[in-house]
Amino acid sequence: MLERVPLLEKELVDFTDVVGGATVERIRELAEPFRGARVLHINATAYGGGVAELLATHVPLLRSLGIDAEWQVMQGSDEFFSITKHVHNALQGADIEWTTSMQRTYLERVLDNALALGDGWDYVVVHDPQPAALLSFLRDKKIGRATTKWIWRCHIDLTAANPEVWEFFRPFVEQHDASVWTMPEFVPDSLNMARVVHAPPCIDPLSVKNLELAMPFCTEITKQYGIDPHRPIVCQVSRFDPWKDPVGVLEAFQIVRRQIPDAQLVLAGSMATDDPEGFRVWEAVEAARGGDRNIHLLSNLHQVGAVQINAFQRMASVMVQKSLREGFGLTVSEALWKGRPVVGGRAGGITLQIREGYDGYLVDSVEECASRIIDLLADPVGSEAMGAQGREHVRDNFLCTRELADWLTLFGRLGNDEPRSATRS
Repeated sequence: MLERVPLLEKELVDFTDVVGGATVERIRELAEPFRGARVLHINATAYGGGVAELLATHVPLLRSLGIDAEWQVMQGSDEFFSITKHVHNALQGADIEWTTSMQRTYLERVLDNALALGDGWDYVVVHDPQPAALLSFLRDKKIGRATTKWIWRCHIDLTAANPEVWEFFRPFVEQHDASVWTMPEFVPDSLNMARVVHAPPCIDPLSVKNLELAMPFCTEITKQYGIDPHRPIVCQVSRFDPWKDPVGVLEAFQIVRRQIPDAQLVLAGSMATDDPEGFRVWEAVEAARGGDRNIHLLSNLHQVGAVQINAFQRMASVMVQKSLREGFGLTVSEALWKGRPVVGGRAGGITLQIREGYDGYLVDSVEECASRIIDLLADPVGSEAMGAQGREHVRDNFLCTRELADWLTLFGRLGNDEPRSATRS
């Protein structure tokens, strides 16, 4: 058996005040046919990054509906996770050397995990490239047959995927009964599957990271980390990943400081267990910071967790998510939910969340990022209005109850599927 992730309980009824009773009742009706069904989610890490955050909410909510849901994580090695990080970068457009040795190591580790996977599941959802080949080793086992529906969930922006790496993974993906993508633009033209679904991820408004916090409490937290709550705060929350462009944010902030000298920058995030590249990016950002005490570089290594991130987002005058590639960017919806305007890179799922000039701005360069930050800092009343509009945009489109309904709807459709064709839905 793979490692099972222990989870806190969550109850769907607790979301009634946020999304309304009609939404809660509709989800219950969608779930009724699946009471007692067994659902397994598999990914590469239980901590760090958006997928882990999504599953920490989604799996308990499935359980609250009478569904026997579990979340298990793959067993890997440093070499395996280094290879899958290269794969992640390649699928987002990086040019890497994809050797037969790397392929062999990847498949050997996936085989080890396949041998440890138990039977008896009605639906298995595998997330991203790390477990993508699991099903290929299970075709002769009960779990790999038609009685179990397999779904591949891609959280990555594949608009410019490295062709060699994608072609390696494509046959494994196509063995699944369905694939789920954040945006239609992410789906490669070469993919041939009977069911291709488009559904962006969502945030949990009742998670520790998004719960309402009293402003005096937020003020005290920022002080504890050496941040002055009485001066403008620009903040980006993300993994330390080159695609999140933390060095570009730092460069934009240095331009901002020329016009707003008392501004501060907070770059905060977590180190994911399946991302060995994170520490190298951290070192690059630390070097670029050059000891500037107005630039705060923080992570879970500094005891920065969900409560601290929540406080930083609420205290920020402007939130930034200057990604160069982005599957979705949960931090954008998190910030908008807290009423903060966001300056985001014109990349992937960020473009779904930010409506240009309405609840934030989309940018394509360091200079444009700096200009928009300055605009928002110079107009606090307009910034507040943008943030308020953004909160309602998230309520309507990017809360976890919508995603829960999406999954239940897909389970129902898979149960009624006809033999595979090339038709997309």
